[in-house]
Amino acid sequence: MSPTLIVLLVLIIGIVIGLGAVRIVRRSWLTQKLAGGRRAEFTSALVGVAGAFIGFHAAALFALSTIVLLVGAAIGAIVVVWVWREVRI
Repeated sequence: MSPTLIVLLVLIIGIVIGLGAVRIVRRSWLTQKLAGGRRAEFTSALVGVAGAFIGFHAAALFALSTIVLLVGAAIGAIVVVWVWREVRI
């Protein structure tokens, strides 16, 4: 795979997982009003992208296959978004 395609896939993985976390884990009405809806989605997507790149590079230390690198990106995004939500709240 070309490096450009891999970067795009890692970006997409991070955005999807970040936005999915916002949609799956609902916050209370008051928290939504105080924090803002769109800004929270944007921030969560950015955190997901950061986690995807961290997971991708961590998997690159051990992996030989592109599929394993993309799975590592997904796992990294999930872990970083989860930690960010737990520490932030």
